[in-house]
Amino acid sequence: MIQLGGETYALTDPAMLLLIGGGCVVLLVLILLVMAVRAAGRTARVAAPLTRQMQILGGHVQQLGMGQEQLRGGLQTVSDTQANAQAQMVQSIETRMAHVQQQMQDRLADNAARSARSLAEMQERMSATLHGSSKQTNTSLTQLQERLAAIDKAQDNITKLSGDVLSLQDILSNKQTRGAFGEIQLRDIVSKALPSDSYTMQATLSNGKRADCMIHLPNPPGPIAIDSKFPLEAYEALRRAKTEYEVKDAARAMRVAVKSHIQAITTKYIIEGETADGALMFLPSEAVYAELHANFPELVREGFDARVWIVSPTTCMATLNTMRAILKDARMREQAGAIRKTLKMLHRDVELVVERVGKLNTHFGQARADLEGLGTAAERAGKRAARLDNFDFEELSEQDSRVVPLSRPDKTP
Repeated sequence: MIQLGGETYALTDPAMLLLIGGGCVVLLVLILLVMAVRAAGRTARVAAPLTRQMQILGGHVQQLGMGQEQLRGGLQTVSDTQANAQAQMVQSIETRMAHVQQQMQDRLADNAARSARSLAEMQERMSATLHGSSKQTNTSLTQLQERLAAIDKAQDNITKLSGDVLSLQDILSNKQTRGAFGEIQLRDIVSKALPSDSYTMQATLSNGKRADCMIHLPNPPGPIAIDSKFPLEAYEALRRAKTEYEVKDAARAMRVAVKSHIQAITTKYIIEGETADGALMFLPSEAVYAELHANFPELVREGFDARVWIVSPTTCMATLNTMRAILKDARMREQAGAIRKTLKMLHRDVELVVERVGKLNTHFGQARADLEGLGTAAERAGKRAARLDNFDFEELSEQDSRVVPLSRPDKTP
């Protein structure tokens, strides 16, 4: 309820509601007017710099229009200049093209004439060449037939060689024949590297074991044995292995076989007081030697520890050359005493020669004196003969009284 002027009005009265709504509307309008006035003030303050910028932008646009006009004039000038230059270039190109075309026609005419002459000469040469080629072809066919015959012969040799290779594989597959093959290869290497009296093949030791080769080195180190019976089956199994399990199994078998062979060499061919303190294990294959050093270095070290040195054909040749130097040095030391004795005897012989030369020189001196005496006697005899020829007996008797004996006989030393 609202009291106005002594009168009371209800809030639910429509007139009262209308009055209140009108007052609210008037109040809202006043608020909006105040806000509009404030916004207009702010807009005016913000629009002032914007107006100045618009004026500056208008000046720039005007200058841009002027620059565009200048650019249009420059482009027109450039276009005219380019058109003139293009016209001059087209005219120059047409002139040059005409000149080039004329030169091309002249050159084509010359080339046509040269080609005609060259073609004629080529035809003549071709005819001569074909005639010679027919002869060469006949000769080549004859040589080709001969070469085909040689190839057929070589094919037969290759077939025979393949059979020999198969037989070599059969030899290597058999343990006894493989051992014989290794001994033959070892014999060939040793015979090329050492003198024949410095080694013995199939030498028997005091324990009844027989070494494939015994090198007679001086002591120390003493005779050294070489064994050529390597267990090749383990290496072949390792080479044929495909899977990882097969490779491991073959490698294990390889280690066992090589260790056993090293131990056997140590037991059989190293005898204290009879042989050297080591032995050589000869591998007839460079591939096996490379496999051991590449993938089984522990076996090589174990061989060193057991004083068994593993050698291939190449390293065996180098080792034997070293042994040859040792043998040569030992033999020179053995011959040193004989050489000194011979030199002493030679020195005595030289002394005797000097002594006898001195005596001979004495004999030559005596002979020279005798010859001089004989010359004097001959001269006197000549004078006497001349006097006898003149029958000057009185002078002869006087000379006889003054005769001196020729010389007193000397004793020959």
